[in-house]
Amino acid sequence: MINAKIIVVGGGAAGMMAALFAAREGARVIVVERNEKLGKKLFITGKGRCNLTNAADADTFQRRIFRNPRFMYASFAGFDNEATMRLFESLGVPLKVERGDRVFPVSDHSSDVIRALARELERLGVEVRLGCRVQSLVVEDGVCRGVALEGGARLGADAVVLATGGASYPSTGSTGDGYRLAEETGHRVETPHPSLVPIETRESWPATLMGLTLKNVRLSAWQRGAKGEKRIYSEMGEMLFTHFGISGPLVLTLSGLLPDDLSAVRLAIDLKPALDEAALDARLVRDFRELSRKQLSAAMDGLEPHSLGMQLLVLANLSPAAPIHSVTAEQRRALVRLFKAVPLTPRALRGFDEAIVTRGGVSVREINPSTMASKRVAGLYFAGELIDVDATTGGFNLQIAFSTGALAGKSAAKQGVEA
Repeated sequence: MINAKIIVVGGGAAGMMAALFAAREGARVIVVERNEKLGKKLFITGKGRCNLTNAADADTFQRRIFRNPRFMYASFAGFDNEATMRLFESLGVPLKVERGDRVFPVSDHSSDVIRALARELERLGVEVRLGCRVQSLVVEDGVCRGVALEGGARLGADAVVLATGGASYPSTGSTGDGYRLAEETGHRVETPHPSLVPIETRESWPATLMGLTLKNVRLSAWQRGAKGEKRIYSEMGEMLFTHFGISGPLVLTLSGLLPDDLSAVRLAIDLKPALDEAALDARLVRDFRELSRKQLSAAMDGLEPHSLGMQLLVLANLSPAAPIHSVTAEQRRALVRLFKAVPLTPRALRGFDEAIVTRGGVSVREINPSTMASKRVAGLYFAGELIDVDATTGGFNLQIAFSTGALAGKSAAKQGVEA
């Protein structure tokens, strides 16, 4: 048995997994968690259902990571999505796979996932200290020797795993403590930004459609640059209008790909992606002919929800009360172009309070991807959202937390006994 002493700072997804794997290696583990319970953020993931991973193949997994996917090779190789599913099944949490290969507990209760991890930590003899906040890391001669707690107490250790989370959902305790602790020990932190978050638009008209969900539409984004405009995103799926702009799965994914400077970005919604302009124009010609004696609003009601149809007419400078037979061919073609590319301009991303994950964090250049060990401070390891790696929705970010946590815990236990 290893019998090294490991401190894990943070009792979320990455921290609990790090503690579990360190303890399974035989280490004596203490989890220091500032909240009153473990897994507070894990509890609200997947709208409380806990989309704990994704059943996609390895290539798909890599493609769904926005930043630094190559950094994840070693941790995925050691503990991938299939291993995660096997672990939870072995801990008494039966799983199911839903649309988009998203994996959930059969019970649809995130609390079952948290309880299973907590039971296993207890079985392994892991000490959990709740309501306990780390003030600083204790580093002597370039080696992390433990942590200093708020109030002055110190805990010594052979190795420390920093798994404090990012800055998203600060109400769950993710207030950026980990960034400060990393910077204080000389680590570079890439500026944190909200990711997987709704988008505010410069246009105010989305507020008139608040709550309206669009399904099977295509959302695209382009960015202007010195060499012209390039498309940075184009996907089909679901989105919705809000009082400030747009949200929904397509929008959340797009938010993770947008540059810091939104002034050079334009968006477009294709409301009829299954039809090209010629086919859609032929559809309008047929509808207009059949409804020629009615108002234009009647034709729109056959194509889109009433509120959206009326807004499209406003954007096209057409009156809903206009007789259909009065619409010119050019006006009809302009309406077709609008159906295929409803323009929107992003103004800002919503804040960390609404962000699912954090973009940015401890630079991967300062972390050994084969062990999750710091390249600057011996005996210090990183795991989870604190690291500058993030992915799209669908269970990918939790898998990053589980994989990096497992590798950090295992590595810390082995390094601790060698020290």
